[in-house]
Amino acid sequence: MVDEAAFRHARGEINRLPCIFERALAARHAACELAVSHQIAERETVACAQPVARAVCAQMLALLREKSAFALGLAGTRRILPHAMVMKIQCGGLDGLKALLDADAIAPDIRRLVRMAQEQFGDLEKLPFSEIVQGVAAWKPRRRHGRAPG
Repeated sequence: MVDEAAFRHARGEINRLPCIFERALAARHAACELAVSHQIAERETVACAQPVARAVCAQMLALLREKSAFALGLAGTRRILPHAMVMKIQCGGLDGLKALLDADAIAPDIRRLVRMAQEQFGDLEKLPFSEIVQGVAAWKPRRRHGRAPG
């Protein structure tokens, strides 16, 4: 077992540009051509290969979080959110983007969706978030298999 502080330090040294949608990628819910995986002890961390693309993804995630606040019953969007809520925003938001921009795709492709959003709407703020947030509201985590009913 790796000491948590040692893990965070090693992660910061190895992964200088952590992927904005790392949790969605780690859950195998989405893909991204710019994602670079690193193994640290038994854990996987995902970096972004392109700083400019990462900045656009950061803007996209901030907008998803802000625009999803009402649907998720969040009073403020500045606070640290629980893991399940972050997953709902990341995975559900990507599902909403996929439904809007790339409905025939098998799984959300983050880089492709962000590019398509920029091409079709110019400014990410102009995206129809009322439609995208439906994906956030509808997203449910996969059920774990092999657990005894409790």
